[in-house]
Amino acid sequence: MAVAWTRTQPQAGGVALRLDRAGSGPPLLVLHHDIGSLERLPAYDALSQHFDVLLPQHPGYGHSERPEWMRSVRDLAVLYRGLLADLGVGRPILLGLGFGGWIAAEMATMAPRDTERLVLVGAMGIKPPAGDILDQALVSHIDYARAGFHDGAAFDALYGAEPSTDQLVEWDLCREMNFRIAWKPYMYSATLPHLLGAMRAPALVVWGEHDAVVPRSAGEVYAARLPDARLEVVAASGHCVEMERPAELVRLVTTFCNRG
Repeated sequence: MAVAWTRTQPQAGGVALRLDRAGSGPPLLVLHHDIGSLERLPAYDALSQHFDVLLPQHPGYGHSERPEWMRSVRDLAVLYRGLLADLGVGRPILLGLGFGGWIAAEMATMAPRDTERLVLVGAMGIKPPAGDILDQALVSHIDYARAGFHDGAAFDALYGAEPSTDQLVEWDLCREMNFRIAWKPYMYSATLPHLLGAMRAPALVVWGEHDAVVPRSAGEVYAARLPDARLEVVAASGHCVEMERPAELVRLVTTFCNRG
């Protein structure tokens, strides 16, 4: 079934963002990885059968304008709160993927009663008590993106065995923005763990069984610190669960959001 996506360029924080939107039902804000996002993923189409899916490209990533003033992930979270207010979207479900999970967690803590549900998938933002978040400064753009997949064939099917020059340029732009807003400390917040207890909505923490980017110990911290949360591990998946196991992630999200 073909999905009709609409594209707009709303302003937020003084910059124009690319926003794709499809579906109907409860609003679901999907926040992408630190490597950006492919535009048409099966998981996004499937979610649009159950939700009003809002899929922005982060400012400074992809085709959204870059805010020269931005210096932290919490800045980004505040900007998205403003965008939702401008769009008239109240009490969204927040679905954060990797780096986007960090943004979603920040958004949830700053407005605890304005979040319907929180889904974190391999979320950054917490310093893992065991292991380290993979340092992208130490590897090539391609090797870092490949590290998000347990099955190399799944990566090749989406990006190609030799990713295009345009894709490499996009990854380079994403990396520069990552370093600008999430470098010291690298990909985590020293304060976020202490703020998670303010969350009032139920939370689902999802981790790939073979996540080589963010250790599962970080997910265990999220599950322990959020007042109403559980951790689900997806077998045969790496960090990018939405790309390697899309049907399983959609099943988890829809079941979680439909529970009483």
